[in-house]
Amino acid sequence: MQKRLTRAEVPVEQTWNLEDLFPSVAAWEDALTHVEDEIAGVAQYKGRLGEGAAVMLACLTAFEKLMERFMRVAVFANLKISEDGSSPANQGLAARSGALNAKVGAGTAFLRSEILALPEGTIGRYRSEEPALAAFKVYLSELEDYKPHVLAPDTEVALAALGEVTGAPYTIYNRAKSSDMAFEPIVDDEGNSVPVSFAMYEEKLEMVPSVEIRRKAFASFAKGLSAYKNTLAATFATEVKKNVVTARLRKFESATHMLLQPQQVPTNVYNNVLDVIQTELAPHMRRYANLRKRVLGLDKLLYCDIEAPLDPAYNPAISYDEASKLIEDALSVMGPEYMETIHNALTRRWVDRADNVGKSTGAFCSSPYGVHPYILVTWADNMRGAFVLAHELGHAGHFGLAMKYQRLVNLRPSMFFIEAPSTINELILGDYITARSTDKRMRRWVSMSLLATYHHNFVRHLLEGELQRRIYALAEAGKPVTESTLSGVKGEILSQFWADSVVIDDAAKLTWMRQPHYYMGLYPYTYAAGLTTATAVAQMIKEEGQPAVDRWLKVLKAGGTMKPLELMATAGVDMSKPDPLRKAVAFVGGLVDDLEKSF
Repeated sequence: MQKRLTRAEVPVEQTWNLEDLFPSVAAWEDALTHVEDEIAGVAQYKGRLGEGAAVMLACLTAFEKLMERFMRVAVFANLKISEDGSSPANQGLAARSGALNAKVGAGTAFLRSEILALPEGTIGRYRSEEPALAAFKVYLSELEDYKPHVLAPDTEVALAALGEVTGAPYTIYNRAKSSDMAFEPIVDDEGNSVPVSFAMYEEKLEMVPSVEIRRKAFASFAKGLSAYKNTLAATFATEVKKNVVTARLRKFESATHMLLQPQQVPTNVYNNVLDVIQTELAPHMRRYANLRKRVLGLDKLLYCDIEAPLDPAYNPAISYDEASKLIEDALSVMGPEYMETIHNALTRRWVDRADNVGKSTGAFCSSPYGVHPYILVTWADNMRGAFVLAHELGHAGHFGLAMKYQRLVNLRPSMFFIEAPSTINELILGDYITARSTDKRMRRWVSMSLLATYHHNFVRHLLEGELQRRIYALAEAGKPVTESTLSGVKGEILSQFWADSVVIDDAAKLTWMRQPHYYMGLYPYTYAAGLTTATAVAQMIKEEGQPAVDRWLKVLKAGGTMKPLELMATAGVDMSKPDPLRKAVAFVGGLVDDLEKSF
């Protein structure tokens, strides 16, 4: 039986180097203590923000420095729990980081209340009196936008102190996923026992050519999920209820309005993304599903067959080192400043690529200010992994530039924009491979890989966003959120999108259990917004060359100094209208057209 390695057994070169954050756990402990002490350095200004511009500047500067140091402590703990969530020691670090987060929140909660309680015109006067406050213009402006929803100071402090509790659904979900869920091994075509894990299913087994192995793996995966469906449904329901209640307390029209507020996105744009893509993309994806059924020789296409290779005899293998060179060559169009971050990430152990017991599934990039980005993937020696790596390197390249040109308070743009810099790298990589290959099968494979990207963002994540939209509507109406509700609504969404092209069975309906995104606000739908922008900008780079690249780099360097629609407009994309969505959907339709002609 193939054995999954423990973290201690993983070759060090396949792991990230956390010493760039802290040389040891002892150093992390020391930093945690210092952060706790520094909370008082901000709290000393409580009740004093009306004294003048100098006091305001001193307070905000101390707050920013505190958050920079806290971020390093929190990211270290998160990376440790992500590399091995089954480790009691790592669980302890995460718990202590969560407790510190609550302390920081409670100790600095007065800031928002006191700033917004200042007499009308005070902030403007402070800015004119103290030019250095210009650095905090975005922060102060966003606070003013939130003014109608701020509660009494004591209430704000109490809610901040409960941060560890209100964040519990996310913690519980990830702990169950990384530490408790177990999946039965399956037997392959040669009689060998094959282990099934969350990471191995999503990164490998879901895409194996063998119908029998793929469906066995899905059955094992669904059975493992099913054992936790009621527990995680209660966790999901708690997250939803928390947001519904909080929205009412803060006098938002709904939880959806509250969750969109920090994204700086109007509800019509949110609904456009969900409505236009679902309605107009569905016919193309149904054609793709029917093509799959025909090419794979299946009498019916199950949900687990959606990502099966259409040309199983052609599955380009690639090592991590080979993929690194390919990605660097493809992204070189972005110029030396951007590429410095990409090269360092690939060569200085900023990437954790091993598969080990307890490792978090999926992929992400975390960028602690003043250090450098860290990337988590599970490398499986295939070309699809190169696209995933390019995606995460897009986040790294973005924040590498943003950290260079912006201070912490202006670093992070809206969640609505955040997936554009990542998905564009996948498109650039695909175009690079296609332009340099005369192999018809490789070019066709790239089209299939890009369709996998659009499926991931325009279908899988977008339909997660649709689930959120419907579940929040039910919760706002006082309807209970249970396992049967979640599975039932998920089944309806999948059936409406795929119609009769894909069989939606009970196992497919459990896919609401696969993502932590539901505990991160209205995150899922933003993947589609990001990919829509990426599709448009990638086409501009292809057609215009350097001018389009220069506009894009300007956007990346801007960090969070502009609202998302302004960032996208600066890149040349008007996301206030449905036109870019329709163009992106048409691009997907073209990919399906090409594949239909090639088989």
